[in-house]
Amino acid sequence: MTIAIDRPAAIRRMYALLSQGDVDGFGELVAEDFVEHQESPGFERTRDGVLQLFRAYLAAFPDMRMEPEDVLQDGDNVVARVRATGTHRGDFMGMPPSGRAIDVQLIDIMRIGEDGRAHEHWGVFDALGMLRQLGAIPGPGQT
Repeated sequence: MTIAIDRPAAIRRMYALLSQGDVDGFGELVAEDFVEHQESPGFERTRDGVLQLFRAYLAAFPDMRMEPEDVLQDGDNVVARVRATGTHRGDFMGMPPSGRAIDVQLIDIMRIGEDGRAHEHWGVFDALGMLRQLGAIPGPGQT
């Protein structure tokens, strides 16, 4: 008897754990053989690299929330359109805390295995929008 894995529920659980600041709990849902396909300078494309990345984000944005707005499944892959919000309260990419809020969109595709864990991730997010919101680069019409 095969038990069906609820892949959309697994990815929603990952976002919920990160929104609670629980990187270790999130890490339990990431397979040891995990491969990160999205480049994040300074972080390895492994399970440990992703955990370090989220620890860095939570240090910079301790109130970070990741709200999945759409979650779609195609076989082992789950696609999520996510709204990420937070307040810049810690160092981030060499920028001291600004107290500014961010509100950005991202798209994640994760391959969830029969074990209910993420084995691969591809993603894109609005890095330009985030840097504008943080005041690191000017927005349209600003000098």
